[in-house]
Amino acid sequence: MMMNFLRNRLVVLALVLLATVLLYLLLPAIRQGAMEPSPDAQRLSSRTQQLGGAQPGSPPPAPPQLAALNVTVRTGQLAGDPPLFFREALPVDAAGRQILPRLQVVLLHGQAFTSKNWEELGTLALLATHGYQALALDLPGFGNSPDSDALKTDQHRVALLQHFLDALGVRAPVLLSPSMSGRFSLPFLVQHGDQLRGFVPIAPVGTRSFSPQQYQAIQTPTLIVYGEQDTNLGAQSYKSLSQLPRSSAVRLEGARHACYLDKPREFHEALLDFLSKVQ
Repeated sequence: MMMNFLRNRLVVLALVLLATVLLYLLLPAIRQGAMEPSPDAQRLSSRTQQLGGAQPGSPPPAPPQLAALNVTVRTGQLAGDPPLFFREALPVDAAGRQILPRLQVVLLHGQAFTSKNWEELGTLALLATHGYQALALDLPGFGNSPDSDALKTDQHRVALLQHFLDALGVRAPVLLSPSMSGRFSLPFLVQHGDQLRGFVPIAPVGTRSFSPQQYQAIQTPTLIVYGEQDTNLGAQSYKSLSQLPRSSAVRLEGARHACYLDKPREFHEALLDFLSKVQ
């Protein structure tokens, strides 16, 4: 009887050990699967961007330990009316291995730009090397996203951003919004600010459309960015947005309206500092 008892104990221990090994092997796949977007988001292609030494006027280089790291920027098309084109850089560690994101960052764009601007500037790759998942959207009528007559009101534009976030499984992101994209981001901030971990407006349009009471009710941490030489929209939007109770501001010296293009290094440093505080 003692032998049977010992044999049964050994069988139970062997099964527990086997289950532990299987769980260890499967856990990364399970965690990664939890981050997957809905089937509506179709990845189309990818390209690899290398972070190396910067040329004059080029994006800032990555930190030394990441200087030779390759970052893949993927593109995708999200079904809907209208379909939405986007670019995505997934977070990697110092060895170039994909990791779970510290935070998700969604980047919109201004009137003269598209999501490609954030790839060319090096912002997508830089965010990925710091452990952030970066998603840059072509707004309807720009880049590879067709225009739509269904976006005539603030509510329609808020619904479009909500659809984009939900379909890609984005939860509590930091939303970055320059210039024209304020028509989308500001109504979303007012209505759904509690869904955002942070907000980075860069001289956005439309700030006069909201009252001091609406601004003061928003508790989303905000980094206001504007150029010293942007004395029109930059100065006016700063005056309105500074009413946000949890806001701070960075004025980029010698920079114009698209201040992140004039001073990319200073812009990236301010953005990374802000992200490190809100994650």
